[in-house]
Amino acid sequence: MFVDEKKLISLAEQIGTPAYLFSERLFMERAALVKEEFGPEVDICFSIKANPFLLSILPDLFSRVEVCSPGELRICQRLGIAPEKIIFSGVNKQYKDIEAAMEYGCGILTAESPRHLTAIEHCACERGKTADVLLRLTGGSQFGMDESVLKEIISHRLDYPHVNIIGIHYFTGTQKRKAEKIISEIDSLEAFISSLGREYGYEPAYIEYGTGMAVDYFDEEPERAETERLKAVAPRIRAFGAVNGRHLTVEMGRFFAAPCGFYMSRVVDIKQNCGVNYAILDGGLHQMKYDGQLAGMQIPGITHVCRDGSSSPEVLRAPVPGGEEKDSQPYTLCGSLCTTMDVLARGVYLSGLKEGDILVFHETGAYSVSEGMAAFLSRDLPSVWLLRADGQLIKARENTETYLINCFR
Repeated sequence: MFVDEKKLISLAEQIGTPAYLFSERLFMERAALVKEEFGPEVDICFSIKANPFLLSILPDLFSRVEVCSPGELRICQRLGIAPEKIIFSGVNKQYKDIEAAMEYGCGILTAESPRHLTAIEHCACERGKTADVLLRLTGGSQFGMDESVLKEIISHRLDYPHVNIIGIHYFTGTQKRKAEKIISEIDSLEAFISSLGREYGYEPAYIEYGTGMAVDYFDEEPERAETERLKAVAPRIRAFGAVNGRHLTVEMGRFFAAPCGFYMSRVVDIKQNCGVNYAILDGGLHQMKYDGQLAGMQIPGITHVCRDGSSSPEVLRAPVPGGEEKDSQPYTLCGSLCTTMDVLARGVYLSGLKEGDILVFHETGAYSVSEGMAAFLSRDLPSVWLLRADGQLIKARENTETYLINCFR
């Protein structure tokens, strides 16, 4: 799943730092892998909160995109995403947000609460339309509704003449590492759907299910681990979607996006404090997000790009005990923020590290670009680059100053 090391080195020198690089080819390969495992009868949906920049290179394999905020909807409008592909979700839908979604022609809206459903009904009524709606079933968090509330709505579904309740939306959380957990969730969802048929004669025609499948950021072979988990879940997904009259869409964000991203940061200072080697980078923790990272104690995949054009012989995924390479030393990698929290990784063995070298952090395609503490300390936002499948390099965002949004004048 990684881009060619020599190509990565060339790109790192070309685009500058700090910067994000997202590979269209790797994004397409992950989507194709999931689609192949789940089969042609199951649609796949990309949750754009994982990385909105990937919308501009969205593979045709995706039947849907999930939008969770008014801002994300505006991104879709600006890029001309077909409105019928959009599932408009999110816990805080104000009336004006529902109006905007209907005005654009979003294909499906989710109802997170009875209040949402009532607002959708009123908005559709004003426009003389019928809105397709998924009722969101809670997984035990603030999202969605209890089974009892959802059943109450189903029992009174004729009270909403401008809403077509087409089915159920179900997502319980992310980074699920055990296939058994996902399979158990599907079993529970199947049982709940059966109860709707028995008690109310209601058979949902459409199910959107978010697996929350994990990305193994710190595994020595992340692609192997992730593929094994995918293959373990796939038979149950296929069976769940094979029921007559049922349309299943599987939604994920992180699992699709993570492998296609690289975060590049340059070494600006090297020193030793209290016997520890420190490398200070021009990026930082505010720009790089690995779920599960604890004070830099876990090491993701890293490529060391030396100033002389050479690179480490392999992608680093664990500290090398004692240093297998000549002159290899352990470094604590820190960013540019004035906080002791800004530690990207500890005990990373690097050989011949120099100021000006570039470190490329792998699997940063999900959330890093949008979930970090972007405006902390008024550091600039990194540039964003897209590497098209044909090798074309496109700048999607310039390096952007943030001090203006932290300043009152």
